[in-house]
Amino acid sequence: MLRSDIEKLHRKIMARFVDEEVIPMARELDEKGEFPFHLFRKLADMGILGIRYPKKVGGSGGNTTLYCIAMEELARGLLSLAATTAMQCLMATNGLYLYGTKEMHDEYLRPALRGEKIGAFQLTEPEAGSDLGNVRTSATKAEDGWLINGMKTWSTSGPYGDFHTVLCQTDPAKKLRGLMFFFIPADTPGFSHSKKFETLGTRTSSLSEIYFNNCHVPPEYMLGELGRGLDVLLTILSEIRVMTACLALGLHRAAMDDSIRYCKERVQFGKPIGKYQLIQAKIANMAVNLQAGHLMTYNVTHLIDDKIPCLNEASMAKYFTVESACKAADEATRIYGAYGYSMEYSVQRYYRDCRFLLYGGGTHEVLQTTIARQFGI
Repeated sequence: MLRSDIEKLHRKIMARFVDEEVIPMARELDEKGEFPFHLFRKLADMGILGIRYPKKVGGSGGNTTLYCIAMEELARGLLSLAATTAMQCLMATNGLYLYGTKEMHDEYLRPALRGEKIGAFQLTEPEAGSDLGNVRTSATKAEDGWLINGMKTWSTSGPYGDFHTVLCQTDPAKKLRGLMFFFIPADTPGFSHSKKFETLGTRTSSLSEIYFNNCHVPPEYMLGELGRGLDVLLTILSEIRVMTACLALGLHRAAMDDSIRYCKERVQFGKPIGKYQLIQAKIANMAVNLQAGHLMTYNVTHLIDDKIPCLNEASMAKYFTVESACKAADEATRIYGAYGYSMEYSVQRYYRDCRFLLYGGGTHEVLQTTIARQFGI
């Protein structure tokens, strides 16, 4: 699965950080629902926030595989920390890196890779989730730039994002070909956000609605060529989906590790429950699916690093690993029995958090349709 000594060493370093810094605090952080900024800044100091970007812009000079290894390990410790970190490393900063000016890099990108500024990514609207052609947040040409009006919802890091990458419609008649991304700093007049959503899982992540009321941005804040916003998204869609797969792998591993430990300790009818075949079957299925997920997922990251198109493979990896992680989290609560219903044990958190993975990067109903189309159906 991992093909270099650098990848293997990187996993060891990240695993140690998670074991020593994240897991001991995970329960407390989840219960408080507060984002661990101190851990976020430690990750920045380790070079994780800039792992995908070249050193010339303040990055670490890594690649997609190293990025995904880091996200998998973080998700094993606390999925919400991993999800917010993944956002910072990819969707929130990628457009800024590719299309931002040197001045934008100096003011926003470099500080973001140092953990000093936080970015957010805005696609979803109340009437436009999978259906991006229905995006209503508008960008209207002004004499000295663009005026942005509308709203977004389910914005990760929305309440505390210092800058936002926002999908807007520049020409409703063109539908998908009218879409464009714009860079909008949070201190832009007319920008505001709702309070943080109360959510079932990933409770340390902050999600909110975002509002734009005649937000004026200069011409250079349009990210990419006019009318090519969908193409901008497609350039990182494989990465978004394989990143989500890695988050699922991390949560899956956590659920399986806890289940193995518990079934060795829990004694019923005079022997550990792990000696019973039905429990063994649950563990075996978790292990098989995890192995398959790893093979699928890191095949995709290596294809991306080798610049080989792989959107269908990424869609398959995301679909398979997330479904497997949700199944593993459910089975973990069954292995724990009544204790799986207690907030004292982490398996209930895995069960809650795994739902988050079903929606990001494409719903599974959409993914199944997309995968089937590759076979002419």
